[in-house]
Amino acid sequence: MSNAVQFKRAKREEESVNLTPLIDVVFLLLIFFMVSTTFTKETHLSIDLPEAKGEAAETQPQHIEILIHADGSYAINGQTLVDKKLPTLLRALQAVGNDNTKTPLIITADANTPHQSVITAMDAAGQLGFVHLSLTTRRPEAQSE
Repeated sequence: MSNAVQFKRAKREEESVNLTPLIDVVFLLLIFFMVSTTFTKETHLSIDLPEAKGEAAETQPQHIEILIHADGSYAINGQTLVDKKLPTLLRALQAVGNDNTKTPLIITADANTPHQSVITAMDAAGQLGFVHLSLTTRRPEAQSE
């Protein structure tokens, strides 16, 4: 008989890291950032409008001109309208246009005209079916460099 002692090997347990607390912390951070983040919505626009350097036409064909004053009042071919309402503008355009929607329509607005007045004039032209619509501009003044 041998005098050697046989030792039993202890069973090794698999070591593992419990990820549950780590996942909980990540979710709490995610919720914190979602709740504390503010989403800003810009309510104003900064627009730099282009300048027009095109050449003026030598001869103008028969056209209708809508002149919009700084206060938003309209004049069609020099005739001032009684009010600023869309139905009045529609009636005046129909009377001047004689149902000829091919006639060029020119909108000339003061630089301080409310934007809504220009849009109303364009809307009236669109409702009546005018297809040749243009806006007048002025040449930019020469700038010294």
